[in-house]
Formats: sequence, structure tokens, C-alpha cells
Amino acid sequence: MELTISTPALLFSTVSLLMIAFTNRFLALASLIRDLHVKYKTEEEKENIVAQIIGLQRRIRIVRNIQIIAISSLLLSAVCMLLIFVERELAAKWFFGGALLLQIIALTLSVREITLSMNALKLELSDMAELISPASHRKRKKHTGSDYTH
Repeated sequence: MELTISTPALLFSTVSLLMIAFTNRFLALASLIRDLHVKYKTEEEKENIVAQIIGLQRRIRIVRNIQIIAISSLLLSAVCMLLIFVERELAAKWFFGGALLLQIIALTLSVREITLSMNALKLELSDMAELISPASHRKRKKHTGSDYTH
């Protein structure tokens, strides 16, 4: 495989998109934690709030790790470009491979964070499960003969 200087540059756009997405995700999670902290100070039932904060802290650590790994991938890509420029083809290939591996790790962590987010939403809405599940919606539609439009 021949590497040209533009090959590792392809990773720059991917890393940029990851950074934008996960910076926004980080800010949203941080805001939720701050809101829950305020709620913790005023509510008497604190166990649920603490559990939510712990889950959000776990997710924010994953997002931080994604950002660090994505930036590391970008750094390896830049070093790879430098190595191509100074005609160190074998070293450039290793750095490019490392950059790709870091991208794969970042994307895998992204899937993990999304899964945790979905699980948190399911838990949050569990008290409404029978109202919003598709099966109960079909039963209501069959029973009433119409769709709910509310």
C-alpha cells in the first residue's frame, strides 16, 4: 500500500466531526450534572439523584476519553504526514495504522456511550412504559378503532 500525504489527511475531517459532536455531548452532560446538583440540594429524596449523577459522571468520562483518543489519532495522522514528507514510508504506515486504530477505539467508545444514554432514558421513562410501548399502543388502537393523536 502506498501512502500519499493526502491519505492521513482524510482522518482530519472525521476527527473534527467527532470533536464537535462530543464537545456538545460533554457540555450537555455537564449541564445535566449541574442541574441535578441544584436539585440534590433542594430535594429530600436524594438516592435517585445521586444514582443519576453517578451515571452521568460515567458517561462524561467516556466522552472525555473519546475526545482524548480522537485528538491522539489526529496527532498520529499529522506525524504520519510528516514522515511521508521526509520519505519514511514504513514509519508513516505504522503511524497511520495507529491513527486508524485510535479512530476505531473512539468510535467503539461512542457506541458504548450511546448505549448508556439509551439505558438511562429507559430507566427514566420506566414509570411510563405501559403508556408508551408499541404493544400497548396497538391494543389501544384496536380497542378504540383509531390512532391517538395527542
